[in-house]
Amino acid sequence: MNHALIVDDDVDSAHTLAALVAGEDFTVSTAATLRDARRQMALQSPEIVLLDMQLPDGNGMELFADAQLVANSEIVLVTGHASLESSIRALRLGAADYLVKPIVVPQLQDILSRIMRPAAAQPPGRERMLAELETSGHFGPLWGRSAVMRRLYEQLARVGTTSVSVFISGESGTGKELVAQTVHDLSRRSKKAFLAVNCGAVSPNLMESEIFGHEKGSFTGADRQHQGFFERADGGTLFLDEITEMPCELQVKLLRVLETGCFTRVGSTQKQQTDVRIIAATNRLPLQAVADGKLREDLYYRLSVFPIEVPPLRCRIEDIPLLADHFLCGIVEREGHKKSLSPAALAHLAHHPWPGNVRELRNVIQRAYVMAPGSVIDDGWMAGDAATVPPRPMGAAATASLVLPIGASMADAQRQLMLATLRHCNYQRERTAALLGISLKTLYNWLKELPAEAATGGVPLPKG
Repeated sequence: MNHALIVDDDVDSAHTLAALVAGEDFTVSTAATLRDARRQMALQSPEIVLLDMQLPDGNGMELFADAQLVANSEIVLVTGHASLESSIRALRLGAADYLVKPIVVPQLQDILSRIMRPAAAQPPGRERMLAELETSGHFGPLWGRSAVMRRLYEQLARVGTTSVSVFISGESGTGKELVAQTVHDLSRRSKKAFLAVNCGAVSPNLMESEIFGHEKGSFTGADRQHQGFFERADGGTLFLDEITEMPCELQVKLLRVLETGCFTRVGSTQKQQTDVRIIAATNRLPLQAVADGKLREDLYYRLSVFPIEVPPLRCRIEDIPLLADHFLCGIVEREGHKKSLSPAALAHLAHHPWPGNVRELRNVIQRAYVMAPGSVIDDGWMAGDAATVPPRPMGAAATASLVLPIGASMADAQRQLMLATLRHCNYQRERTAALLGISLKTLYNWLKELPAEAATGGVPLPKG
């Protein structure tokens, strides 16, 4: 199901608009300020943002300044003070459309119908997905025909039709959220909400409020009642990504919800009933996370009714041509200039270790498309890493490598790889995260677990 975010400080107007949008088969959340809008979009990227232009902390069009935040959302400006100048400016900044208050319902419906993903109207079932696998090479949003992926599809087809909790593990960049989305699409809940929460992106102080909601006046700044993810996902699926980043005291409350089906908003004594399927995921080794105190053992076993491990890209090299072509076709469709990969480029891709997995492959294809001047992308544009890595210190080896002893734990291997990549990139953290195929937030979380000198090479971490 598609998700809409309504940004308007007029409570009555926001509630009215939310009711209209919800009637068009969208899940809806509201924000009263630009700050709240940015926070909610970071937690869950909406398909459409209905954005008021006059807000307490600025002009709505300031949201376009954060290109990464709005990249996957269509922005529709909503205002009671229309002008030709402001509408032209909004469209130049990238707005999908422009609505004037009072809202004309048929115009709103037309915009929503254009925004909606085609899959939202008719969720693909198991038989349809299997047919698409044979004809096109994808099973829902997942691409690949390798043996390990076919085993994964079989697991998804079996668990999708049930209501049991699923625990997904796998390295960063393997597509764990797409796996969760596929489970939801195969379930009887497919027409209800699928909400994805990145537990590592939520402040620990606000996480309980975001998940369970809060009452007006329950804490400083709580100027209205807020529905948490459990309420918004009622009847559907709640995907808790990076579950090991959730504070242990909140893990206890999550366990209670899983056992009783009830929760309480922050600042309330009234229990709320919820019907939500939980899918959790981590890029850590689950049992190692339990041993390290990052995940409660009782919660792990409650979530891990049906465990799924997503294979890394290096274990399905035969899927690389299909994935590369899929990513390239998407870029061509957006950019309009047709390009293709040469056999030498595909051969080069097949010999890369892919520490960042499918996410890294997607980034490499995007960069090669931009850099290649002609219609054919050759292997020269696949070796861009060597050209963009900062110069190595004097005496560094010409070819970076890392040797690990047999029997080293995955946690130790991860630490050594991270530190080696940091040194290789002269402690430039953005570059390190890109090479590892992880977010900058994840890299900072890993660095915090290490001694300062080892983690930074004497370069201080930014505050916050």
